[in-house]
Amino acid sequence: MLDVAALELRYGAIRAVRDVSLTVGEGELVALLGANGAGKSSTLRAIAGAHKPASGTIRLNGENVTNQSPERMVRNGVAMVPETRDVFPDLTVAENLRLGAFTRRSDEAGVDEDTQRMFRLFPILSERAEQAGGTLSGGEQQMLVIARALMSRPRLLLLDEPSLGLAPTIVGRIFDMIAELKSGGLTMLLVEQNAAKALAVADRAYVMRSGEIAAEGTAADIAAASDLKALYLGG
Repeated sequence: MLDVAALELRYGAIRAVRDVSLTVGEGELVALLGANGAGKSSTLRAIAGAHKPASGTIRLNGENVTNQSPERMVRNGVAMVPETRDVFPDLTVAENLRLGAFTRRSDEAGVDEDTQRMFRLFPILSERAEQAGGTLSGGEQQMLVIARALMSRPRLLLLDEPSLGLAPTIVGRIFDMIAELKSGGLTMLLVEQNAAKALAVADRAYVMRSGEIAAEGTAADIAAASDLKALYLGG
């Protein structure tokens, strides 16, 4: 489904990502691992259309989508859950969810149906439906931004650090939900600092170091690598 080839990303004179190539097959969950500053989030933003590559190509189902806008990428079937958990704080949970379906806003019946589906997937959001998004706990906000992304009916979901800053019990619930989405056939590319959690649900994994791919393989192979810490830190 996704084919990234020789991707290079820059921030001014700084080359943050160099010659990164990766693939995600339909129905796969692929983990993108690495230390802070390795270039993982920048790679996701480029795929989502929020960071224009200096070079390289991004293909979705064989179509070259390099340099397309974030809105166009949503219409192409790509949704991203950013690590910053940006909810609209003054809007209710239900209103936040409806904004996730902005590309299909004319389909009122479909949007209502998907809202109810999100409430079944995340029961706590149903309880908080009329509550302002900014008053939710960190874990509830994470559930809301994931549900909001799913409202666009993506074919590819990009998850950036979904467990960041959450209590262990909430992390477990988030990863249970990710596993449920995977069992439903959703294709996902997951950036995650908690390598053990990510590798437990992933099919394959890439490890980034200093803006480059340092290793790739099945999740089981990467989890079993005796030099995983060295791959992260360059030791």
